[in-house]
Amino acid sequence: MTQQGAVLQGYNNELVKCIEDLCMQKEELNKQIQQAEEEKNKLQHEIQVLSEQLECVCENLAQKVASRNELDKILAETEAAYMKILDSSRTLLNVLKKEVGSLKHTPELKTNVT
Repeated sequence: MTQQGAVLQGYNNELVKCIEDLCMQKEELNKQIQQAEEEKNKLQHEIQVLSEQLECVCENLAQKVASRNELDKILAETEAAYMKILDSSRTLLNVLKKEVGSLKHTPELKTNVT
């Protein structure tokens, strides 16, 4: 019986050692889980901050694109009006040149000028 008691005591010691090893593994795993959860929370916070920044940038970009489109429209209208003014100025100049030219050829103007 003493031999059986010694064998039983050996099994008990080995069982206690295995339980202690499992407890240490659990503690280590709990630390890793806690670190992973902290990292996850940190990343989620960073994602939230970046999402808010992205939203602001997108809104700002949309406003700038709308402003640019409005400026493009104004520029196109202004350039078209300017081209009409240039065309009218050219026509007026041509008419004025013809009138001046025809005035120089009239006899009344020649006699009054001398």
